[in-house]
Amino acid sequence: MSWTDAPPASAGPIEKVLYEVKKTIVGQDNLLERLIVALLARGHILVEGVPGLAKTLAVKSLAGAIGGDFHRVQFTPDLVPADIVGTRVYHQPTGEFQVQLGPVFTNLLLADEINRAPAKVQSALLETMQERQVTIGRETHKLPNPFLVMATQNPIENEGVYPLPEAQVDRFMMKVVVGYPSVTEEFVVVERALTRPAVIQKIIDPAVLTGLQEEADRVYVDPSLIEYAVNLAHATREPGRVGLTDLARYVTFGASPRSSISLVLAARALAYIRGREYVVPEDLGDLALDVLRHRLVLSYEALSDEVTADLIIAKIVANMSFPEPAGRGR
Repeated sequence: MSWTDAPPASAGPIEKVLYEVKKTIVGQDNLLERLIVALLARGHILVEGVPGLAKTLAVKSLAGAIGGDFHRVQFTPDLVPADIVGTRVYHQPTGEFQVQLGPVFTNLLLADEINRAPAKVQSALLETMQERQVTIGRETHKLPNPFLVMATQNPIENEGVYPLPEAQVDRFMMKVVVGYPSVTEEFVVVERALTRPAVIQKIIDPAVLTGLQEEADRVYVDPSLIEYAVNLAHATREPGRVGLTDLARYVTFGASPRSSISLVLAARALAYIRGREYVVPEDLGDLALDVLRHRLVLSYEALSDEVTADLIIAKIVANMSFPEPAGRGR
């Protein structure tokens, strides 16, 4: 997608939101598109990248454009579950305990450096991501709608961090890897730093976003594409199914059934963003790495041979033929 100073008159609400966010974000088109996909598909995103790549600014700008609440939590080893979900506080004048809700009660939550938090905190966050609710004492509190968790982790640090449990990693619909900007993009970043920051205008509100989610839910997915997503997930568990028996020694555990669900839901949202009422194979192919890369548990042999999850998924996708869905012409 090419970006100009203003969206065309025919642009839809999603395009207008992206144009507004681009007032403060240079490049990172893939990350912004995946954020919108997650919002429409009601999923969560894990973002991996070195510091200084505008990950926080991207989420904050997106929250401003959709008119939603934005909270940021800096995860540290001394964090406790009450710091993020809330707790019961004794109110002396009444002699009763009152519930004080935590920062997870928001529309967009940025969990910064999530792998620095201990297991109890990560378990508390897991309930919010999967059930979209928080249990404090004997009371259960529903989270706002829409609700998106964007978690970040720094790939270059290994001290004072806790590896994320596979059960929690699996709750993230996508894992997006953010790289350095190009020379031209970095020049624009520095140039913008010399001027007053742009003010993000509210383009839509959470109620409108909920309506867009319902429209995305009506995008048609051909059964052949669902079968492809299921076969792709199975191929990560048994690479021999697609003639890649040599990869089996590199994979300890393949992608879970949640991966095929996430791939279809994300592809449906991506098709909606691209202006179609049906999913095409290219939608699945574009999202395969983001949906699957964090769900593979590799063997020690893969680490020693420097074989990555991205490489394994790319080989599997290359060895699988895309179906020709009947719904392409709808």
